[in-house]
Amino acid sequence: MKKKPEDIKKLEEQIRALSKKEQQARSTRTGNEYTNAAQTGMRVATELVSGVVIGAAIGWFLDDIFGTKPLFLTLLLLLGGASGFLNVYRFVKSEEQKTKE
Repeated sequence: MKKKPEDIKKLEEQIRALSKKEQQARSTRTGNEYTNAAQTGMRVATELVSGVVIGAAIGWFLDDIFGTKPLFLTLLLLLGGASGFLNVYRFVKSEEQKTKE
């Protein structure tokens, strides 16, 4: 088996040190548990609403340009809602990973 070069060993040590520092920074949350819950709730609500609003705005704009009044609005409204749910799902999964570590 080949030995690792010294620069790769140093790089791995730096990565470990920075990962440890990042973990410590993430574990020291400011505020109490109610503040953190409110922040999480606002983040989830923002993700859901922003996807729907942006999808509806783009759909309305495209309908105005092409003259197909409810078509793009409906499609992009649904697509925006789906993207909002996907963003919330990703956020929840990342929060689960943080609590497991």
